Amino acid sequence: MSCLMVERCGEILFENPDQNVKCVCMLGDVRLRGQTGVPAERRGSYPFIDFRLLNNTTHSGEIGTKKKVKRLLSFQRYFHASRLLRGIIPQAPLHLLDEDYLGQARHMLSKVGTWDFDIFLFDRLTNGNSLVTLLCHLFNTHGLIHHFKLDMVTLHRFLVMVQEDYHSQNPYHNAVHAADVTQAMHCYLKEPKLASFLTPLDIMLGLLAAAAHDVDHPGVNQPFLIKTNHHLANLYQASECLDVAEQRQFLGGSKNMSVLENHHWRSTIGMLRESRLLAHLPKEMTQDIEQQLGSLILATDINRQNEFLTRLKAHLHNKDLRLEDVHDRHFMLQIALKCADICNPCRIWEMSKQWSERVCEEFYRQGDLEQKFELEISPLCNQQKDSIPSIQIGFMTYIVEPLFREWARFTGNSALSESMLGHLAHNKAQWKSLLPKQHRSGAGGDGGGGGGGGPDPRPGTEDEEPTGTEGDAA
Repeated sequence: MSCLMVERCGEILFENPDQNVKCVCMLGDVRLRGQTGVPAERRGSYPFIDFRLLNNTTHSGEIGTKKKVKRLLSFQRYFHASRLLRGIIPQAPLHLLDEDYLGQARHMLSKVGTWDFDIFLFDRLTNGNSLVTLLCHLFNTHGLIHHFKLDMVTLHRFLVMVQEDYHSQNPYHNAVHAADVTQAMHCYLKEPKLASFLTPLDIMLGLLAAAAHDVDHPGVNQPFLIKTNHHLANLYQASECLDVAEQRQFLGGSKNMSVLENHHWRSTIGMLRESRLLAHLPKEMTQDIEQQLGSLILATDINRQNEFLTRLKAHLHNKDLRLEDVHDRHFMLQIALKCADICNPCRIWEMSKQWSERVCEEFYRQGDLEQKFELEISPLCNQQKDSIPSIQIGFMTYIVEPLFREWARFTGNSALSESMLGHLAHNKAQWKSLLPKQHRSGAGGDGGGGGGGGPDPRPGTEDEEPTGTEGDAA
């Protein structure tokens, strides 16, 4: 594979007789070249939430996410240094991090199945490429590359597209969050009660959905997009993005179609098709993969929390889960992804606190923007009234604890489940100790969700939206 030319910062063209001439872009603006040499523009990310959004800007594809120079240079070092992308095939079993990398990141990957995995450190060691690095490693260790006969360069290109479609300026909904959710999903897929029933397809679906579940997230919630008449709200709000048969099969007939989750799913499918990662598979199989990815990603909508929790409780009470059945297995993949998406309160305090501060910073930014444009400030987005401890205590009490208690029942109180519930109790106590004194008494048994002036963040309520439209309060 020889490098033909460099067109601009971060873009390299490779010559491959089997794939004609394609452009593998190393940065955000990914393009592919076919036989004609005509660039095929990929779907553009929608713009920053600013004046243009409020003025109903329609040319969103013209406004891309600008990356910092340091990030650009780190990507250049990564791609130029990679022996794999220079076409040198390793003789030993495939490892993502080759000799060009420091051994620290590789050492961390050897412990990727441990719950105290530090995704922030891993992101630094990989020069901001935690999602790509992690996914390539997990696809290899799970045997997915061999089983599905995936082309490694094509897989890498697809994962770079996914990683770069996350907005690095978001404090919380960025590629590091996606990597964190993916690492958690990997841990859940190893739970003995689930692992023995999983097929390679189940594992691939779980990892892909975790990696892409928040792709192209704007850093604001669905009500904000609707009240500012954002084009995504107009595009997805009333659309029936899954056919009726698929809804009955995987979603239980639910028609609660979320704007953002649908966008995350459709964006993922667009990148899958553009990268042609699965083009060699039978058409019926790729269509099934796309639909199952949709039902997994749509399950992360926190407004469907009660729906999934009620179903899980019923299954556990009736003891009628049959994981040999594809539908029951898929349902538990949905539950696993929902747990992974909101598992930050179950991490060790040092990491959990970082995630909590990040998600609240994102809420506060939305509140500042709403105040700036004289819009009503959304619940939990007012920095003067909604404190981080009160937001987190309410989130833990009404969202996290109920789900993880049922997950522990499913796993038979596995060592991992016991560890997560222990961290959750400790972290909740830590946040209570940080509450202003006048609010501590009100934070007792009910979690004090409104202790800092915020609303009661219980699932299924409108007030829960900022914490819950994406379900990611840390």
